[in-house]
Amino acid sequence: MSDMDLCARLTAGDLDALADAYDAHGSYVYGVAVKVTGNQSNAEEVTQNVFVALWEHPLSYDPGLGSLRGWLVSRALHESALRSKV
Repeated sequence: MSDMDLCARLTAGDLDALADAYDAHGSYVYGVAVKVTGNQSNAEEVTQNVFVALWEHPLSYDPGLGSLRGWLVSRALHESALRSKV
């Protein structure tokens, strides 16, 4: 399934689309968060927050600007960096 199709499903409120996004990208997002935060607990929170943000604001991801994985990782990096400073 393309990122554009997934985005359309998320925008329509399809909860299965969120599960599909998590299945495809969750471990990668978590891995990045662990590396940045150095902490599994913080990485779990970062991962959860990234996917909640995708669910609550699916239009904040624009498939025309890059891949969904790239967008998710960018959000994870940003949030992980914020947690590392606290």
